[in-house]
Amino acid sequence: METQGSDRRIGLSMLFGALGLLGAGVMLAASLTEQQIASGWGFAVAMLAGTLLIVALQVYD
Repeated sequence: METQGSDRRIGLSMLFGALGLLGAGVMLAASLTEQQIASGWGFAVAMLAGTLLIVALQVYD
């Protein structure tokens, strides 16, 4: 059963890492076109995904 826990830990970390990169990309693209609201939402998604990544690493340790 320990293998399933570590696989879940890696999988969730990769998922939230990819989501964080996507949010950062949205933030960058929106800031280049001077859309402050979209840039703020991209930042929020990136920060939330980063937080969930750390939580997933701690919970499934």
